[in-house]
Amino acid sequence: MSDAGRKGFTTKAKEKLTPDSTKSTQDKVKETATDTTDRTTRGLKTDDSKGVGQEAFDKTQRASDNHGHGGATGSIGDKVKGAPGLWSPQK
Repeated sequence: MSDAGRKGFTTKAKEKLTPDSTKSTQDKVKETATDTTDRTTRGLKTDDSKGVGQEAFDKTQRASDNHGHGGATGSIGDKVKGAPGLWSPQK
């Protein structure tokens, strides 16, 4: 199950499996917009604050983005958490 405010796993799978040639221009624009929103949302939340399924899915999506587009290896939240002086984890 996807986290609140995120595109559902079944929706993403359906979009991937549907050939672009069968999609209307409106569908393509909507899909691009929702993908961008989902990627932005994915990066704003640390992986450890996500549900197990969402965390795993996001990690595979980031790996795919890195391979295909040279994207980020971690979420923005994870990078901030690891920045010196910005986060001091309590152990």
